[in-house]
Amino acid sequence: MKAMILKQISRVEDMPLKLEDVPKPDLKLNEILVKIRACGICRTELDEVEGRRIPKLPVILGHEIIGNIESLGPSVNKSKLGDRVGVAWIYSTCRKCKFCLSGQENLCENFQATGCDANGGYAQYIKVQEDFAYKIPDKFNDTEAAPLLCAGAIGYRALRLTGLKDGETIGLFGFGASAHQVYQLIRYLYSNTKVFIFTKRKGDLPYIFAKEIGADWVGETGENPPEKLDKAIDTTPSGTPTVEALKILDKGGRLVVNVIRKEEPIPQLTYEHHLWYEKEIKSVANITRKDVIDFLDLAAKIPIIPKTKEFKLEEANKALLMLKRGEYHGAGVLKIE
Repeated sequence: MKAMILKQISRVEDMPLKLEDVPKPDLKLNEILVKIRACGICRTELDEVEGRRIPKLPVILGHEIIGNIESLGPSVNKSKLGDRVGVAWIYSTCRKCKFCLSGQENLCENFQATGCDANGGYAQYIKVQEDFAYKIPDKFNDTEAAPLLCAGAIGYRALRLTGLKDGETIGLFGFGASAHQVYQLIRYLYSNTKVFIFTKRKGDLPYIFAKEIGADWVGETGENPPEKLDKAIDTTPSGTPTVEALKILDKGGRLVVNVIRKEEPIPQLTYEHHLWYEKEIKSVANITRKDVIDFLDLAAKIPIIPKTKEFKLEEANKALLMLKRGEYHGAGVLKIE
């Protein structure tokens, strides 16, 4: 099979992924082989390439995978040949630690991440345990479905962790692949909630997109919105939005930081200006299988249709560089022939 391989930590600008022919994976107990049709592109892949999140090397990146089951391994009993399934960031867990047994498998010490700890979707095939593959609603084509598996599902988890109530005001810092799906969730679930969107600068692509989509207010990070925020979600790679969000949280407000790594340090916080009055800051770590299943069901009902830009498999380096430079908005997706 063809795959884009990362062999060493590098700058994205150096175009480090190499197109190679590699053997199809051999199936073991409870595993399925998926012929990949599409794979979303995530900012986490920038972290892996550039070493902020160290992957096992060499590795095939990609964790927003859509395809059809081509082969079944021993003891597979819930999947059928030809089924269209998705594979997300959660590749496997131990299933027996205190976190797995309490519904917090995202915190398992043996959590394996797709496209990081195990080979992912920048390829023609992937193998995965059948319990970690998800039926994809017919509502979505392959390109539309791919970003739902991480950007959407992790955004869903972040929104739940805010504890948002209908009628409260929420701020979204950054407006890329995840935040524009969170926006659609909020509009569906909380019809009386105001959504304020903060982007890096006025007039940039996310700013224009946020205006077009109908946010209640759009501004530049650092600006004061019309009113204080009850809740906020930060999806940016920069450290500054974390501090700016805390400044404009109302008393008792909560900020959820929805990234695996920040590309820049978070500036110094002061207790008086950022955390006093019982403000909270919470991180998001990975996702559970339940997050993916619940979100896919909800996304089909709304429906959430992500804004996407397609690339060929061999264009993965170009796609990652464009993502880093902010040269498209919405979600990039590799179409696999």
